[in-house]
This record gives sequence, structure tokens and C-alpha cells, in this order.
Amino acid sequence: ACYFCPTLNIERIMEHTIEHFDVVVVGAGLSGIGAAYHLQHSCPDRTFTVLEGRDAIGGTWDLFKYPGIRSDSDMYTFGFPFHPWKNPKAIADASSILEYINDTVDTFNLRKHIQFRKRVVGANWSSEKKKWELTVTTSDTGNSEIVYCQFLFMCSGYYDYSAGHEPVFPNADVFKGIKVHPQKWDTGLDYTDKKVVIIGSGATAVTLVPVLAKKAKEVTMLQRSPSYILNLPSKDIFANTLKNILPNQMAHNIARWKNILLSIGMYNASRKWPEGVSKLLRNQIKRTLGDKYNDKDFHPNYS
Repeated sequence: ACYFCPTLNIERIMEHTIEHFDVVVVGAGLSGIGAAYHLQHSCPDRTFTVLEGRDAIGGTWDLFKYPGIRSDSDMYTFGFPFHPWKNPKAIADASSILEYINDTVDTFNLRKHIQFRKRVVGANWSSEKKKWELTVTTSDTGNSEIVYCQFLFMCSGYYDYSAGHEPVFPNADVFKGIKVHPQKWDTGLDYTDKKVVIIGSGATAVTLVPVLAKKAKEVTMLQRSPSYILNLPSKDIFANTLKNILPNQMAHNIARWKNILLSIGMYNASRKWPEGVSKLLRNQIKRTLGDKYNDKDFHPNYS
């Protein structure tokens, strides 16, 4: 049986290095590191490796360089339950998250399991061997090898790391200004006193707007519909208070479950009272912005 890969030539396989593991984890981002910890901790009798196509851990938080990049979830929920988040900011910037991931890897001695510049380009299930047969290329040499495993743990996320999605706009070549995609942001780009248009209203756009506005002459966000936005402080006062009086792990666990339960409660309330929650969110933004509030900018066309 074949799975997202052309059938492999047996003669070609024999020419390559062949490795065997019980489990192969694909990707050394937040999910892949979490998987590695649990395999090491809960399955000490199993062999595993983490294959990372790039030359660094961190995934999203190492790849993206656009201004202001940060989490859009609190780090008590988004982080690891087994490794307490110590930074006072619950909504954290990318560099802090990357530091946290590296600290997790070093604290639990996981780096020895990671193979860098190893890109999985094919995966075939062998019914005869009852194993996955992976074709892996080394990015700096182009050499390929075969890796066998019984379990394939995909932790590669949902981004296309080679290029982010760009819609095709008619006559786009008429525009002679600078076009940039957040996934391939030029860190040397100077947008001081420039007029900037951001297309989209998702988490990336919401992150970019206030940061670009500090230096740009004018920033406009084009959106088919506004998004629902809840204005919250980056620091979790409740969590930081707990950390002052309780051990780190205990404080982290309580803060994590507090935020998880609040999220579940908000979700259920949104399902049961959509109009009421919509009004609650918009009123909160209205109180924040005062006379600068314009309802059409914050009232989505969906429930």
C-alpha cells in the first residue's frame, strides 16, 4: 500500500543508508518536541528519532521573522504541561517561545534524538514488513536514505514551509511598490513613513498592524469581514501571583487549567448565546477605544 509517495525502486533502496526506529517524529517544532518528551518519558524501551528538515528547532517560531510575531494563545495553554512557563508574559513574543523550546530540549536531554536537515519526502506503508518505509533527503548534500519505523508521528504543522499562500490578483503587476509575504519577511525592510496595506484580518494581520503603525506613515488593513477580538493584557496577573506563592509546577498547572476552562466556557457560551457574546466582545473593544470605535470595523458578518 502506498501513502503520499511514488513507489520506491528496490535496487535504489539497497544503495542507501537504512535505519530502523520504533517511532519516527517528523518536525522539531513545539509539537515534535512535546512528542519526543513523551516518547522518552513514557516509552523508555522504544527507539525513536525526530527528523527536522531545517537546521534549527522551533518550527514556526524559528521560521517567521515578521515584526511583532507572538503567540495568539496564552503560553500556559500553548506550552508544555511538563515544563512550566516562567516568563511573566503569558502572550509571548517569538524569541521568548523559541528560548522556552530550546530550554525544554536541553532540560530533558532531547537534542540527541533530533536529526537536522533531514527532510521526509516520501512515506510508504509496507504490508509485508508491517513498517513505514520513509524516503529521507539530507538538505545540504541532496543524499537520500531509507528509514523504517512502526509508527509515524507527523508533527510538521499545516504550513507550506517552502512558500506561504499568496492569492492571485488580476493585474497585480501594475503595482510597482514593495510586496512582501510575512513568511518571507525581509528583516532589513525599512517601512518608516511608508503607506502600508495589510491584506487579511487573521492573527498575523492583527499582530502586524500595531507594530507597523509605530513607524509607518499609514497602515490600512483590508478585510472581507472583521474578526472577533478580545483585548487582554499580555501578563496574566493571576498566574504571576500564583508563581510568587506556589512552586513553579503547581502554579503552572493551576494557571493552565484556569485558562483551558475559561476557553471551554467561552466556546460553550458562544454556541448557546452567540448574539450576547458578540455584543459582549464588541462592547469591550468599544470601552477600550472610546470615540475611536467604529462598529463596522469590529462587527463580523458571521455569528
